[in-house]
Amino acid sequence: MPSPPASHVVIFPFMAQGHTLPLLDLSKALSRRQIKVTIITTPSNAKSIAKAVPHHPAIHLNEIPFPAVDGLPEGCENTSQLPSMEFFLPFLRATKQLQKPFEQVLETMVKSNAPPLCVISDFFLGFTLASCQALGVPRLVFHGMSVLSMAIYKSSWVNAAQISSLSVLDPVDLPGMKLPFTLTKADLETSNSSNHDDPMSHFLKEVVEADANSWGVIINSFEELEKDHIPSLESFYMNGARTWCLGPLFLYEKMEEGLEKSFNQNQDPSVSTQWLNEQSTPDSVIYVSFGTQADVSDSQLDEVAFGLEESGFPFLWAVRSKTWSLPSGMEEKIQNRGLIVSEWVDQRQILSHHAVGGFLSHCGWNSVLESVVAGVPILAWPMIADQYLNAKFIVNGAGAGISVGRVRNQGSETLVSRQSIAEGVEELMGGQEGRSARERAEALGTVARTAVQKGGPSHDTLSKFIDQLRPC
Repeated sequence: MPSPPASHVVIFPFMAQGHTLPLLDLSKALSRRQIKVTIITTPSNAKSIAKAVPHHPAIHLNEIPFPAVDGLPEGCENTSQLPSMEFFLPFLRATKQLQKPFEQVLETMVKSNAPPLCVISDFFLGFTLASCQALGVPRLVFHGMSVLSMAIYKSSWVNAAQISSLSVLDPVDLPGMKLPFTLTKADLETSNSSNHDDPMSHFLKEVVEADANSWGVIINSFEELEKDHIPSLESFYMNGARTWCLGPLFLYEKMEEGLEKSFNQNQDPSVSTQWLNEQSTPDSVIYVSFGTQADVSDSQLDEVAFGLEESGFPFLWAVRSKTWSLPSGMEEKIQNRGLIVSEWVDQRQILSHHAVGGFLSHCGWNSVLESVVAGVPILAWPMIADQYLNAKFIVNGAGAGISVGRVRNQGSETLVSRQSIAEGVEELMGGQEGRSARERAEALGTVARTAVQKGGPSHDTLSKFIDQLRPC
């Protein structure tokens, strides 16, 4: 008798680092459950993805070409390659042209003797729903946000007209939602459009509708942190679609005994790791990173440099800017106390280092989860999108961080001052609020790590998810 075809899942990430990484972690988790995974992506993105999955033979890549469109730089296939966020909407629109090649790949799979159990695609790739429906394949949507942020965004979208009449600092009451912090209109400024008539809103309207009609939704979070908000999120979905909290997704690989060490044992430690190893006091270093999306001006980076120097605490700072350089005389001041790196760093490894005791962060959801898992409190400095809600959630809701100080105006630019940065670092690393935040972060870290262990809620939810997909 021939053996039955292997279970097969298709994963289609959006072409941005913060969206791709958790789906790669999910791919690895599924492959370890004896599920074949095909990741659909474009040629440039395939190169970086292939480097992340060399030890997972059940994960395969299928490349489709990224369209050349007016308004986008040639060869731009990832949001990290965008000259600025002004190009984000043209990039989103360009991804819609991936529908035809995606559909051709899916049709070939369906006609084979091993059709996929489902397609898991990013929220921004809403066009995949129509293709999946046409070919009879369930489509699940992946969100790179928290349950709470998604529920707030969906509710504020529905209630946009009422919210638009409020003043900026007015509290926002969302029907049927019990929030762990006071939400204001200012927290929604980056997402809320009262008339929904601008070009970005037109695009979002399409993907929101596809989202609502998907078979289910996968979230990189864990139930103990967000179970109170799951019913609110599920209320925006049709046909009884379920929310599957499977995270923190990157922890599944860590569960493999010795796996990470065996992969890295022949590699020389990075400059960052070597420097951290030289810091003898536990929890003494603050790690600083603002992610891959937000544009931080050179003048703001100057303020960060002065603030870190004035705080008196050791720091490791990952800087993405290609134009900024240290202010004159600063190198001598921070010598032996601070390390600034411009190359890629392993953030998860840094946060888990015994010397790191705080994280000055933009509060992207991946960074929040990585910090929580490591038991490291956050000095929250949100900049774009859901980062404002994540910051409030971690500071006011979970109590595992504090907020950076108020902004000040410098000409036409609004800056967070060096004084606010210094005071925030001092409080996080040496103050009473910081101590309380560290205790809470450590407690949350224990819960997060338990979630993916056998018998933990995320581990069990992943098993139920796979069982529900597989035919009887």
